[in-house]
Amino acid sequence: MNRLDRLTAAVIAATQWLALPLVLLLFLQWPLRDLVHAYSREANDLGQICFAVFVAVSATSATRAGTHLAADALAQRYPPRVRRRIRQFGALFGLAPWALFILWSSRQTVLSSLSLAERFADTDNPGYFLIKLALWIMAVLILVQAAIDLVRPMPQDDL
Repeated sequence: MNRLDRLTAAVIAATQWLALPLVLLLFLQWPLRDLVHAYSREANDLGQICFAVFVAVSATSATRAGTHLAADALAQRYPPRVRRRIRQFGALFGLAPWALFILWSSRQTVLSSLSLAERFADTDNPGYFLIKLALWIMAVLILVQAAIDLVRPMPQDDL
């Protein structure tokens, strides 16, 4: 499970850098459209792909940081062991079933998009299938993180 934990951390660390091209592409749309009169739609399409993957991975990143789905105003007073059990319960009965449902219910849409190498409808630029694939990236990472949370041993300091 440590390898899976490290791999998840590496995916998050690598993906966080998508924020830079995303911001750059968003910024460039205006000058490309109004000054260059070209490539603004391509910048928009690429920005959408960056955004989809960035958001897909950020859900797991926030969960790992303890900031996602953490309504802990009252739970801050609970002992660490109880907070950990609540987190495990949420992973097992909330996050994992939801992620499995997303994978199952979107299978036809995502597989169709992948098999067709779906393009952006307005521009016919390639890559739209990556936006749909980002849904599965998000669901798989959430499942992996739920498994990690379920089996991670309690730190000795919190016993």
